[in-house]
Amino acid sequence: MADTERHERIRELVRKLPEGFVATYGDLCPEAPRLPGRVLAMSSGDETLPWFRVVRADGSLAQGSRQRELLVKEGIPFKGERVDLEVARIPRDALLDLAR
Repeated sequence: MADTERHERIRELVRKLPEGFVATYGDLCPEAPRLPGRVLAMSSGDETLPWFRVVRADGSLAQGSRQRELLVKEGIPFKGERVDLEVARIPRDALLDLAR
């Protein structure tokens, strides 16, 4: 798969993440978990991309207070400084359905 196609697939998957759920970088691209971070960074001006719904594998936030503010607004639960992934992580089967 060409890089541009893979990048667009990641952006489309992020756009489809429903409000109230998060995914990890590895959930979006298990074979290359750092790639979604690069794709989101390159897409920073895209207002249709809910980038803040993508978190690190341990639930920590890559974009700090702004990301936390947006997640809290959506009702995402936290355990301390990290997203409570047991509650907020989109189930794998639901993520696979979004990818189709």
